[in-house]
Amino acid sequence: MANPSGAPTLVAALIVSAALIGSAMILKGSLDQTAAEIGEVQGALGRLEAAAARPAAAAAQPGRPDPSRRYTLNTNGSPSRGNESAKIAIVEFSDFQCPFCSRVTPTLEQVRTSYPDEVRIVFKHLPLTMHAKAPAAHAAAEAAHRQGKFWEMHDLIFAKQAEMSPEKYVEYAQQIGLDVEKFKRDVASEEVKKKVDADAAEAAKLGVSGTPGFFVNGRFLSGAQPFAAFEALVKEELGRG
Repeated sequence: MANPSGAPTLVAALIVSAALIGSAMILKGSLDQTAAEIGEVQGALGRLEAAAARPAAAAAQPGRPDPSRRYTLNTNGSPSRGNESAKIAIVEFSDFQCPFCSRVTPTLEQVRTSYPDEVRIVFKHLPLTMHAKAPAAHAAAEAAHRQGKFWEMHDLIFAKQAEMSPEKYVEYAQQIGLDVEKFKRDVASEEVKKKVDADAAEAAKLGVSGTPGFFVNGRFLSGAQPFAAFEALVKEELGRG
């Protein structure tokens, strides 16, 4: 004899199953939406972190570079370190007697080694009038550049900033394997002086009056900034496509 309650039981079971399936689909949709929302929030946080790492762009000051502009610089003949075809050039106006320039040198190297294919560093001379020992140091570095050893001289001068003197630069020239007699002639040459003066004149035209001063793909960044500030600009430039 058939169970008279079988049909209603089956219907009830089907209803319960349908309800469970519907609930599962709703839950899955909610989870997918939540995951997407979490992804959006993480992306927004990443952008905020990058923005926070870079100091807020200061308002343009009369006679000073405008951080919101992109400037064109002349880097012909200037020493550079890194991939020559790099997408990003960080041009530095520097003074060998400036303690802040010395302080930021390891930071620049960290940027370059962190982005070896994407970033190159370009050096421009800006010996400040307040630093009496700077002109001789810049002449020595530019003379070393004439023999392909600018960065070796650059690194030694900054590493021994407390010992700056023409005699020391001759010692460094011997140490890094330069033709010392040619080095001495170049240090005293009008050509080397013209190059240093031309860089300083370009800095004045741009409104750079202190050191170090940087242009990251033409965008001005002032002072001995931390790695995060440079990296934030580098990432922005790489994101431009």
